[in-house]
This record gives sequence, C-alpha cells and structure tokens, in this order.
Amino acid sequence: MVPFMLKRAFTAILVTCVFTVLSWFSSPYAFALTQIRLFDVDYHKCPPEIGEGSVTSGGSSMAANCFLVTGKAENATNKYVYDADIFGRIYDADNDPVMQNRTRLGSIPEVPPGISDFSLRITVAANQPEPLKLKQFKAAGFGAQVRK
Repeated sequence: MVPFMLKRAFTAILVTCVFTVLSWFSSPYAFALTQIRLFDVDYHKCPPEIGEGSVTSGGSSMAANCFLVTGKAENATNKYVYDADIFGRIYDADNDPVMQNRTRLGSIPEVPPGISDFSLRITVAANQPEPLKLKQFKAAGFGAQVRK
C-alpha cells in the first residue's frame, strides 16, 4: 500500500513539474524582461509651460510642486526595449517618502541600445521640503511592444 501511495505522489509531482516547465516556454514574455540601468538621476522644477499642480489625498486637493526627474538609461542589449517601467524611491529633506507605498514612478516608451536620456514628471505635495533624495532607480522593459 505504501509503495503505491509513494509512486502516486511521485507521479503527481512529476506531472506538476512538467506542466510548470512547459508553461514557461509557452509564455511569450516569460524571459523577455530586460533590466535597464538608470544613472546620473537628478531633478529640477518643471518649466512654466508645464506648470504647477495639485495632489489629492483623502478627497481634498492640496498645493503641489512639479518636478522633472532626468537621467541616463543604459540598455546593454543590442535590441530596443519597450515599455520600460521606472522604479525608484523619492524622499524629502526630512527622509519622509514623497510617493507613499509606491515604487513604480512611470515608464519609458522606448529605450534604444546603448545610453540615452530619460525624463519623468512627478508631482510632490508643496509641504514636503526640498532637497529631494532620489534612490534605487532602475527600469525593466520588454523586447517587444506590450501596450499598443
């Protein structure tokens, strides 16, 4: 009885492993995620034509400052990377997070091979003191367009 149960359990585990491996190869984006190194990341106030704004918290609107985060993106592959999500952490001068519980900050539609410039607009509550601290910036995208 015990050898039969062991054989049955082994067969179930083997079948599960085979289906898992096959699903990896049948998924078109399973291995398509490409890491993009972001460096020389800095920020400055938005130009007047972009303007200032407001942020909404708990249903009420508060004054906000507009900033452009800029830097360099390094695509070490020899192919274009598309829809690269930008991740990072932004803190104010008091080390309080600017984007509470949020590390995805935006995206880069297209990253060519090599080094290129990127920019990202962020809105920060006016009561959060400068200078901002930009940490752990990176990006990851796909070898083919995902969103059309």
